[in-house]
Amino acid sequence: MRYDRHTDRHPPARRGRGPSVLAAAGLLLVLLATGGCAASSDGASSDSGAGDDSKAAAPAAQGAGGRSAEKAADGSAPKPGSAVAVHVIRTATLSVEVRSVPTAVAAARTVAENAGGLVAEEDTERVDDTRDMSRLVLRVPTDRYEEVLRELAGSGKLLSRTSNAKDVTGQVVDVESRIATQRASVARVRDLMDRAGKLSDVVTLEGELSRRQADLESLLAQQASLKDRTTLATVTLELGEPGEGDGDRREDDPGFLDALGGGWDAFVTTLRWITVVVGATAPFLAAAALLVVVWRLSRGRLPRRHRGTPDDAPEATQAPPVP
Repeated sequence: MRYDRHTDRHPPARRGRGPSVLAAAGLLLVLLATGGCAASSDGASSDSGAGDDSKAAAPAAQGAGGRSAEKAADGSAPKPGSAVAVHVIRTATLSVEVRSVPTAVAAARTVAENAGGLVAEEDTERVDDTRDMSRLVLRVPTDRYEEVLRELAGSGKLLSRTSNAKDVTGQVVDVESRIATQRASVARVRDLMDRAGKLSDVVTLEGELSRRQADLESLLAQQASLKDRTTLATVTLELGEPGEGDGDRREDDPGFLDALGGGWDAFVTTLRWITVVVGATAPFLAAAALLVVVWRLSRGRLPRRHRGTPDDAPEATQAPPVP
């Protein structure tokens, strides 16, 4: 009977345990499936949030990169894998003495155009109604800068030359970084305008958008100016003709030929003045000679009149003979 009771008790218990185990397993599967869906949705939302964060962090990363590049340009050692382009503004001023200013101006214009540049300014004037002077401002590519300077200096007598090179790499990198940040800022304001539902919010965002766009345009203008000055070098050329007194300003001592020429000029000048003096005094000399001749003739007649009286005087005054 124990055995029967034991057998009678245990089988019902076994029959009741089977359905409960199946129900627990099904519930576990449902929970696992629900948890997996939730996890996948959370993962998608986290990925989208990460994407937004990456977009928002992109301008900051660009700004950091620009600042690091600027530091490298200012003198700090850049990383081995990074390379920063050097931006330099080159200017020069030449003063050249030429025989003909119009001819030299045409030659300088040809030199600039052949190098791929242009004549930005030209100012020509006449000095003392005897000679011309001209001032040209040439814009030439930086890679032809030295070649153009050599050709312009060889067009005449070089009086002076001044050149300058200014490194603006840090300024260029800073402007590029600020432009990227400002563009991202404008894009965010436009996104907020699309989402705004109130009129007051739209008006406020429009004012902010106008201000940020103005800042962006100012930065773009700075970038264009820097690009123009670093791409094209500026050469100021001053052309002049020699004046009348320039020949007297000689640094070398005079030579034999110079002394001979000066002596000949002095001799000719002396003869010319002697001729002038003779011509001026000739009438007076002729009148004086005529007076001398008249005086000599008149004096030659006077001695003949006094010669007869002395011959007759002894006869009249002859003393009688002594007895």
